[in-house]
Amino acid sequence: MAIDSSSVLSEPAAGRGTAPPVPDPAPPRLTGRAKLILMVLCAAQFMVALDFSILNVALPVLGRDLGMGQSDLQWAVTAFALPSGGFLLFFGRVADLYGRRKLFLTGLALFTVASLLATLAWNPAVFLAARAAQGLGAALIVPTGMSLLTTTFAEGPQRERALGLSGTLMSLGFTIGMVLGGGMTDALGWRSTMGLLTVAGLLVLAAAPALLTESRHPRRPRLDVPGAVTVTGGLLGVIYALSTAAERGFGGADVIVALAGGALLLVAFVVVESRAKEPLVSLPMLRRPTVAWGNLVGLTTFAAMSAVIFLLTLYLQEVLELSTFVTGLIFGVQGVLSAVAGMVAPKVIGRFGARRTLVGSMLIQAVLTALMVGLGEHATTGAWLAMTAVSLASVAHLWVIVSYGVIATSGLPDHEQGLATGLVTSSQQIGLTVGIPLLSALASARIATLRDGGTGFAAATLDGVRLGIGVDAAVVALIALAAAFALRGRRARG
Repeated sequence: MAIDSSSVLSEPAAGRGTAPPVPDPAPPRLTGRAKLILMVLCAAQFMVALDFSILNVALPVLGRDLGMGQSDLQWAVTAFALPSGGFLLFFGRVADLYGRRKLFLTGLALFTVASLLATLAWNPAVFLAARAAQGLGAALIVPTGMSLLTTTFAEGPQRERALGLSGTLMSLGFTIGMVLGGGMTDALGWRSTMGLLTVAGLLVLAAAPALLTESRHPRRPRLDVPGAVTVTGGLLGVIYALSTAAERGFGGADVIVALAGGALLLVAFVVVESRAKEPLVSLPMLRRPTVAWGNLVGLTTFAAMSAVIFLLTLYLQEVLELSTFVTGLIFGVQGVLSAVAGMVAPKVIGRFGARRTLVGSMLIQAVLTALMVGLGEHATTGAWLAMTAVSLASVAHLWVIVSYGVIATSGLPDHEQGLATGLVTSSQQIGLTVGIPLLSALASARIATLRDGGTGFAAATLDGVRLGIGVDAAVVALIALAAAFALRGRRARG
């Protein structure tokens, strides 16, 4: 059954003694052109998600080749994460005002050129500058691509299908990036990972101009510069602090200053927006439970799943001593099930409603994540438990992604879709950015404490992984229950 956009959060009315509803008409089939547009937009999202993780396994080799010290390797990731997360809301709003297609193509061009520069980088400074430019390009691509998607495909079955595919590829990109990064680095060297992104960027850039049409806000209000400065500065500060803390802990002066400064700027942003005549972010929109809770759930599920994948990579390779190839096979199973889950997600939402799908899938993700607290040092048992639990948890994770995208963007006019999708994609990107640093810092602190007490490396690592996974599951469950309470009886307003 298709979802009525005026009641996207409503539940089936069976059992209330009323006449059975008239079946919805079959959803209109996508035209050939619409399918090509969807392919281009989803390919761009996948490419950005791939860039988030493809270098993770390659960092030691990259460091030796470019002469980067161990303490500097985090910047290969942080240089990308800072602009990609910090500028999302700003570019999403700019695209609303000045043209989504224009900024999308600009972002693609910047990302592609930066990827080529990273491939050819001859010293650390050039490489890190290229990574920062990639992040800036990603901050242009992601919100504009999502807003082009939601303005191209109308609310209902078509948009649900499009969001399902986009969410699937965003999640898959992170997982596949970790697998591809290891294999390509072993076979061809780390530069091949950046070369792959260059080729992908060229292919998308070649197809996009002929397919995409321009869309923008019906009028051109003034850009909220104070809001843009405070939210961008706040996000940059928080992301820098969390990324750095993952490597050096939360005790460093730069981490404390960046975290406090970022938090203060985000508070200032809320104050600025409450007084602005034409705010960057509409606070009334954020007060809508569907928007606020949809995005909080989205941030949580992305942060939680990316952190679990990272912790499992540590467990499989450091505790069970499995090869990169076997680890890749385990995550490959997860990738296949995730792809299937994304394709069937619209049917699940149509059957149970978006709210029930959101809450139920989050709880399933939490339970399956909690099962992995039982991981042990026996290779066969541990590998099977990890593969089964993370693969099934990823199915639930994909259903959360699609349902929260539907909830957070439904019932809004086209001129607010850039902002709404900017919030959705900010949730995704910030979740990918903060999940790993937070839980890896927690796990690392536990490992260090046990190692100082004389515990062996494998046993200490296992304990740290278990702690991180347990906290992950608890947070997901709490957010799911809070969302169930906040969204009860809510309907998306048309």
